[in-house]
Amino acid sequence: MNTAKAVSQNHCRKCQKLLTHDEIGATKKLINRGATTYFCLDCLSEAFEVSREDLENKIRYFKENGCTLFRKLR
Repeated sequence: MNTAKAVSQNHCRKCQKLLTHDEIGATKKLINRGATTYFCLDCLSEAFEVSREDLENKIRYFKENGCTLFRKLR
């Protein structure tokens, strides 16, 4: 695998911040399930004009309802 490509897939497309699994899942859930570039929660919240807290609550909701794009709550 191309190392540069692997790094870019693990970093926010806009700000280059290292991404969490939940941020990748949020990008897929909110933008496009087939996405190959992802955004951090701060950049997603800016794009959707909502607070980061709103996105965190939505991720929690998706997890609780079994969305497979997110890791399950323990």
